Amino acid sequence: MQILMRLTTILIVALHLILLGCASSSEKDAQELETLYFPPPPETARFVYERTVQTSTQIEKSSSQDDLKELLTGVSLTSRSMSKPFDVTVCKGLIFVSDTVLRSVMVFDVPGKRFFEIGKEKPGTLQKPLGLATDDDCNLYVADSSSKRIMVYDQAGNYLKALGGQDWFDRLTHVAVDAEGTRVYAVDTGGVGSENHHILVFDVNTGKHLRNISKRGSEQGELNLPRDIDIDANGRLYVIDGGNFRVQVFDENGEFVQQVGQLGRQYGQFARPKGVSIDKDGNIYASDAAHGNFQIFNPEGRLLLFVGNRSEKFERAAYMLPAGIDVDEDGRVYMIDQYFRKLDIYRPVTLGENEGFVGAWAK
Repeated sequence: MQILMRLTTILIVALHLILLGCASSSEKDAQELETLYFPPPPETARFVYERTVQTSTQIEKSSSQDDLKELLTGVSLTSRSMSKPFDVTVCKGLIFVSDTVLRSVMVFDVPGKRFFEIGKEKPGTLQKPLGLATDDDCNLYVADSSSKRIMVYDQAGNYLKALGGQDWFDRLTHVAVDAEGTRVYAVDTGGVGSENHHILVFDVNTGKHLRNISKRGSEQGELNLPRDIDIDANGRLYVIDGGNFRVQVFDENGEFVQQVGQLGRQYGQFARPKGVSIDKDGNIYASDAAHGNFQIFNPEGRLLLFVGNRSEKFERAAYMLPAGIDVDEDGRVYMIDQYFRKLDIYRPVTLGENEGFVGAWAK
C-alpha cells in the first residue's frame, strides 16, 4: 500500500511539473511574438494588440488538482469557453460577453480575478442574449432576442427587471442606455417583410415606452436593417444602418445629425457593418464583417485608422466574422469574432500595460 501511495505521489508531482513546463513554454512563446502596432511602423502607432480571450481560465486560474484531473481524463472541469459570442460591453474592468449558444452573459471580472455567468438562473433566465450595454453604475442591459425583452441586472448578476416584451419588437437585437440608467434605446432590426426598422425608447424606472426613432427607408434619418447602437456623452445616438451601409447619428430627440461611411470596399466605406462604439473623445469605432476589421472615424466622420484584417487562419488581429465592439473608460478596444470564438483586446499606446481597470490583468 505504501509503495502504491508513493508511486501515486510521484506521478502527481511529475504530471504537475509537466503542466508547469507546458505553461511556461506557452508563456515564453507568447512573449516572443512580435508586438503588433496599429498603424505599423514607420507611422506613429496609436494602438497595440494586447491579448485574446476565449476561456474562463484566462482570468480565473484552475487549481493543480483540477489540472491533473483534466490531464488524466481529458475533460476540463473548470474552464468555460466561448461557443458563439455576439457582443461585448466593458465597465470598470468588468468585461461582459453575450453568447447565444451558452444562453448567458460571460463575465470576466479583471480587478477581482474571477469569472461568472449571468442569465443561467431564475428569475432573469436568458434565452438568446444579443446586444449588451452598461450604465455608469455597471448595471447590465441585455437584448434577449427570443423573449423580446431588455433584461436588466446589477454588476454582480442579480436580476433587477425586464422592459419591452413580445408585443413591442419584430427582431430585438441591440440596446444602449444613458449614463444615468434612466433611458434605454432598443434596436428593432425588423426584416424583409417588416416596416419596424427603428429604435424604441423606454423609461427604465417605469418601463413605459416613450417614443420611436426613425422609420424604414434609405433617406437621411431613415433605417434599413439597423443593428448595433451606442450613445455618447452628449446623448447622441450612433446606429449601424446595416442595409444602407453606414453609421447614422441622431441627437437626443431622435433628429438626424449626420451620416458616416457608405457602401464600398475601400477604407472608410462599409460592406457588412456590424458593431459600433464611441470613445470619450467622440471618435467612432465600427466593425465590418466583410472587411474583417474595425475602422475608427473622428467625430466629423473622417477615417483615422483601421485595425485588423480578414483571414481564415486563427491569429492575432485577424477576423472572419467580427461582431460586437466596445471602447472602455481607459480607451482599450474590445472586439468579438464569432467564427474564431474570441475576444481581442487593444490598448492605446499612451496607456501602460498595467494601467487602467483592465491593467490588473497584467499584474
